[in-house]
Amino acid sequence: MKKILVALLVMLGINAMADDINLWQKSTLNSIIQKGVLTVGLEPGYMPFEMKDKQGNIIGFDVDMANEMAKAMGVKLQLVPTAWDGIIAGLLTGKYDIIMSGMTITQERNLKINFANPYISVGQTILASKKHAGKKWSDLDKPEYTIVTKIGVTGEIATRKMFKKAKIRTFETEADAAQEVLNGNADGMVYDKPYNAIFFAEKGATGKLVHLDEELTYEPLGFAIRKGDPDFLNWLNNFLNQTQHDGTYKKIYDRWFTDTAWQKKVM
Repeated sequence: MKKILVALLVMLGINAMADDINLWQKSTLNSIIQKGVLTVGLEPGYMPFEMKDKQGNIIGFDVDMANEMAKAMGVKLQLVPTAWDGIIAGLLTGKYDIIMSGMTITQERNLKINFANPYISVGQTILASKKHAGKKWSDLDKPEYTIVTKIGVTGEIATRKMFKKAKIRTFETEADAAQEVLNGNADGMVYDKPYNAIFFAEKGATGKLVHLDEELTYEPLGFAIRKGDPDFLNWLNNFLNQTQHDGTYKKIYDRWFTDTAWQKKVM
């Protein structure tokens, strides 16, 4: 009986080992190493995470993190510009290995894809017409006011949840939505705080805008991958932990959120 039990345990161990090997062979991380290229899906236009400079190059916080990631893997980096409304579908169909595009971690998205540990947190704020200086967000929830945001993002979710009386309009890009406020065609734009702060810093001198910077939401951002890939997820979390403790993350963070020199490259 003892010999049979030992044989069963050995067999189970061999099967488990075989399963682990098969899992690794199917891993996105293994595929990246084999092909020598890390492909990253992102939507340029979300300052300062990913955007195009005056020469058309894609730059930003997420791009620098992607470069460090590819360097740590020992592979080349390939950026795949993708429209936001199809970015998750692109990941699921294998158009790229990972989404690094300032994506907020939500339970709804997490049903379709997996996220590495959060790498930064942002909240929704309101970029408003100057006439609304000193007001709270609730003061803008009136039928005579128009609130704009970008379609398909957490800003739209927050807008529709919080504004029940105001008119709501959505745009394909955050830049178009912000321009509506600047042009006086909307009373406020609900969007991520970093973008609103940067836009206000650049356009606030016009005297037409005010940044109501009280955060309306808590939104952790994360890198997204396909489900069923524990090896890749483990590697990403260890990568984040390492960069956040060896100075790499802080260096990149300061470059895009503390220093303003990059703004001359895009504006």
